[in-house]
Amino acid sequence: MVLDNLVKVVRATGHIGVLGVYVPEDPGASNDLAKEGRVAFNYGAAFAKGISIAGGQCPVKKYNRELRDLIIRGKSKPSWIVSHELSLDEAVEAYASFDKRENGWTKVLLHP
Repeated sequence: MVLDNLVKVVRATGHIGVLGVYVPEDPGASNDLAKEGRVAFNYGAAFAKGISIAGGQCPVKKYNRELRDLIIRGKSKPSWIVSHELSLDEAVEAYASFDKRENGWTKVLLHP
């Protein structure tokens, strides 16, 4: 549904960039397509408008220092997305919960 809506609002010959975490398969996903790493959308509408669609992971290293500096200066407050603050000793269990997509696990801060 999200891609369908993007196709509707993007101008002809426009571009859609899809960033995030998408895996080839996700047995715990909410629907059969997602379990196979697939997404249903109206490809014909995108094709007719000449829209290009690209995806990939966010280039984190490109923005790390800039984002760190924004946080230090108080211009950005990423704490709203942090769900857990744990010790480094709890990292293995935290990763397992995050990887299983357990409810309430978004971002984790690990303290040494």
